[in-house]
Amino acid sequence: MASQRLTLLSRIKDSDIYFSFIKSPTAIVSSVILVIIFFCSFFVEFVAPFNPFDPSSLSLMEAFTPPSWSEKGMTKYILGTDGQGRDMLSTILYGSRISLIVGFSAILFSLLLGVTLGLTAGYFGGKYEMIVMRLTDVQLTVPSILMALLVDGIARGIISRELHDEMAIYVLIFAIGISEWPQFARVSRAATLVEKNKDYVSASTIIGVSNILIMFKHILPNIMRPVLVIGTIGLALAIIAESTLSFLGVGVPPTTPSLGTLIRIGNDFLFSGEWWITFFPAIFLVLLAFSINLLGDWMRDTLNPKLN
Repeated sequence: MASQRLTLLSRIKDSDIYFSFIKSPTAIVSSVILVIIFFCSFFVEFVAPFNPFDPSSLSLMEAFTPPSWSEKGMTKYILGTDGQGRDMLSTILYGSRISLIVGFSAILFSLLLGVTLGLTAGYFGGKYEMIVMRLTDVQLTVPSILMALLVDGIARGIISRELHDEMAIYVLIFAIGISEWPQFARVSRAATLVEKNKDYVSASTIIGVSNILIMFKHILPNIMRPVLVIGTIGLALAIIAESTLSFLGVGVPPTTPSLGTLIRIGNDFLFSGEWWITFFPAIFLVLLAFSINLLGDWMRDTLNPKLN
């Protein structure tokens, strides 16, 4: 077992991806930032100095406390407090976990849907391929945020308000995911058209391997590189989409605030002097999205040798 681990580590160190990673300061810095953000967000109960959802830890007398380095700041509130007396640092960490969960779930849903449709369309071809590609063309003409707003509006019209608040996160995941699948479908279909004409596919067909096994066991692993690159960049877009929808008031309810909700709430106090309530969540969102995009750009350059 130990020898297998050593062999795996040696293979990783000898790989071109590892060499490219250690030679890219941008990839290293963005990866470190993302690891810190992910760790703090998903283990927020152990990292955050306060629980902003615990009423016993809130004090309205300490509402609108500026950051600790300000003249009226308090040491225990590094980034200040909001209008309810909640610690901004803790609230941002709790809110970022909601944004990350929605972003990851939405992009995973769109990846599964898009890759499945693109893979099958590229492999079978014919009218099925034409229908799938026309659907992607039609949806690509509609901005993703408008498609997400449309899906959320339909959901609000079908289900009651109370049920919608309970299912807000699931509706948001579906709304964002259904608006992002065309790009995965186009990339996977184009890669499948190349792979299905190679010898290993022809050999599998001759020996009687089923189409399902050929597509998902042989072709799929060979088309995942560009899909993963699109997925990494799409994660940043999904997080921004979630924040945009929450900022517009159609995302998660205020009782479970995400980064977009925090920015929207803080925007009401921006011109009254409490700038930190919207500034720090916005900076955190920019840093998160920027780091993911930089890592996605590095992956694109590394996994696609034609760009080098």
